[in-house]
Amino acid sequence: MSNYPTVTGRRLIKALRKIGFKAVRTKGSHFFLQHSDGRRTVVPVHAGETIGRGLLAQIMRDCEISLEDLN
Repeated sequence: MSNYPTVTGRRLIKALRKIGFKAVRTKGSHFFLQHSDGRRTVVPVHAGETIGRGLLAQIMRDCEISLEDLN
């Protein structure tokens, strides 16, 4: 099993924006991101907390990206 990096919600959103995702809306502390080809995901942004590796893996599956794409 590969090691997932520890990343905050804001930093993950910044990385996804570089790939082509845009924040379409927010609901509380959850950002809904969508790509122009239809891929979409939800990223929670909680102050002082990192995203767990299980949730990060699910977001990467939703976005159809790999660890290399994320870096």
